Amino acid sequence: MKVRQAVGAIVTIGKEYILIFKTKINTTEGKKEVQGEWDFIKGGVEKTDPSLYEAILRELEEETGKDTFSVIKEFEEKINFDFPQGIAEKIGYHSQETTMFLVKYTGENKKWLPLDDEISEIGFYKKEEVLKKLAHEESREYFIKHCLN
Repeated sequence: MKVRQAVGAIVTIGKEYILIFKTKINTTEGKKEVQGEWDFIKGGVEKTDPSLYEAILRELEEETGKDTFSVIKEFEEKINFDFPQGIAEKIGYHSQETTMFLVKYTGENKKWLPLDDEISEIGFYKKEEVLKKLAHEESREYFIKHCLN
């Protein structure tokens, strides 16, 4: 199996952070329902993406329905993890390496509608709430290291 290359964004809107509630995953057999989980906006890099920067802008629009973002920086450290065996077999990857970005939302309103049906909800949370909401330990540790220090 292979390593999935992905991008992710820690997105700020004022003093809040944006999290998405993901309820489906792409598999080799199409989209499958999963138990919902809160996370940062993340997604796989596609062959048509000219760069990681372009990939994160595409993911942001797909998962929020918005295109008014400003990329502040690309983090050097990546989030790496192995998929559980059952998921790995379904998606065709054994692990993922995610390049993370710090992004600021520069638009006007909070009326967001995901273009991607993998996402059922978009939430806006203060720092303390983010730590309680994030489903994955890797994401929580990354947030603590890069946004709370």
